[in-house]
Amino acid sequence: MNYRTDKYGNQISILGFGCMRFPQTLGKINMEETEREILSAFNSGVNYYDTAYVYPGSETAIGEIFERNHIREKLYIATKLPHYLIKSKEGLEKLFSEQLRRLKTDYIDYYLMHMLSDIDTWERLKTLGILEWIESKKATGAIRQIGFSYHGNSDMFCKLVDAYDWDFCQIQYNYMDEHSQAGRKGLNYAHDKGLPVIIMEPLRGGKLVNRLPDKAKRIFNDYPVKHTPAQWAFRWLWNQPEVTCVLSGMNSDEMVKDNINTASTVSVGELGPDEEAMLKNVVGAINSKMKVGCTGCGYCMPCPKNVDIPGTFSAYNRRYSESKFWGLVDYTMCTALRKTPTSASNCIECGKCEKHCPQGIEIRKELKNARKELEGPLYKMARKINKWLKAF
Repeated sequence: MNYRTDKYGNQISILGFGCMRFPQTLGKINMEETEREILSAFNSGVNYYDTAYVYPGSETAIGEIFERNHIREKLYIATKLPHYLIKSKEGLEKLFSEQLRRLKTDYIDYYLMHMLSDIDTWERLKTLGILEWIESKKATGAIRQIGFSYHGNSDMFCKLVDAYDWDFCQIQYNYMDEHSQAGRKGLNYAHDKGLPVIIMEPLRGGKLVNRLPDKAKRIFNDYPVKHTPAQWAFRWLWNQPEVTCVLSGMNSDEMVKDNINTASTVSVGELGPDEEAMLKNVVGAINSKMKVGCTGCGYCMPCPKNVDIPGTFSAYNRRYSESKFWGLVDYTMCTALRKTPTSASNCIECGKCEKHCPQGIEIRKELKNARKELEGPLYKMARKINKWLKAF
């Protein structure tokens, strides 16, 4: 296993165990299979385990497994605060105590603000006393390091990086999201600030393996260096020294073994211009099924009406390149779950964005199309629920 260091010099395995998608039997976590896979990863050197309060059964499962096998002190637990459920400092303390009970521990190694969406959300948390609470927990050792996970564009991500003296951060990043989400710009910005960067969705929930178009599969098959699509995706990430740890939601013995083998045989800089060109061809093959030729460059931003234009187009494209469901999930997270919604329906067609688009995209027209397909009943319900929650 290869390792990289965090802000304080701790050695983190470059492969982290994402604990959201454990094996299931009749709708419940299969503890026998889960324990076997976790111990296989642990015995092969994986020491970073990422869970969250809202992952059904996950905190409880790993807490039991770590305690039963007496390995808690030999690994790092990362879990997350669902700040969107917090209305008071008392509620914050109650929820954190519940997490400690579930995990059967008295401290969290890496604690994240889950899906921190924008500066306004962070300011709301500050009014609830989050800064003092974090400092008190760090002072007692109940929280060792504090960070945040993020879905959204690179500009807002960089603002959040600057909003507090974070210890680490977590972003969605893969060869398809190089210039969307926080993207390479956000990765480099965080790294330059001295923050370790944890990567989630390296395979876009498996879509970069299971739902590749035939043209993309042929590009991989025809390349003289033979790796599976999953191996290429991980190697692309680990080729970058700015990446600290890549999370994988491993839910089979084969997946655990394959990812460990890849993580044990990679090195920074191993991919050269030919490999980078091949992967760009794969991206092109996937993009050929997309609706809008947006590269996520952000020149169209900021929008005077707060529309997240790159985020909208990224979700709109994902709707067609992967699935309606994941397109809606992306769109909801990057627009409806913010304190100030950034929906396409905010657009007043002023045209300011189109003057700066290097791709010459008819942004106003495409925003209308995206709105029609993404802002259906489920989306509108999510906006209402979010507005209701924020009112308390």
